[in-house]
Amino acid sequence: MEKKQAMMVSNYLERWNESTSTTYELNKLDTFNDTLTQFHQWANGKPIISAFEVAKLGQDSYFFLFIDWHRNDNYYLVIYAHDKSTTIAELNRTIDEDGATLLSWKYNPLKRDGKNYIRKSYFKQTFGTTTMTIPLPTSILNTETFLDQIYKLCHNRIRADRIVEIFEPT
Repeated sequence: MEKKQAMMVSNYLERWNESTSTTYELNKLDTFNDTLTQFHQWANGKPIISAFEVAKLGQDSYFFLFIDWHRNDNYYLVIYAHDKSTTIAELNRTIDEDGATLLSWKYNPLKRDGKNYIRKSYFKQTFGTTTMTIPLPTSILNTETFLDQIYKLCHNRIRADRIVEIFEPT
């Protein structure tokens, strides 16, 4: 995603958070010289626009980083698990569709247990496709919808990753 797009979404999140939300709580993380320090080895020192801890009532919290993930001027929304142990999703691809800009993300499990075909099949069967598209917010009015869709993506990802713990093929 372009830097200006990442800045726009970050700005909407910050402004929306200042309004009255009863569903989500956002806490902006401190940065130093536009980088994070003492966060995670994969993120520390990389150019960052902003980072938030995002909590939804009754669900897990995540960290949202608007970051130049590969230091090539291509910004990502990287979503870390609440314990910072791993990333849940790394979104950077945008597509324009019917005048709207959407983030496009494809489920592609990379576990090393030989069961990724089960995960991918489950994701596609349950959610209809392995690709999710999420419209970027265009104002603070549709920021909560954006957050809802990001949370859905995270939930779907985690559920598909864990399906082999529930279902073992014979």
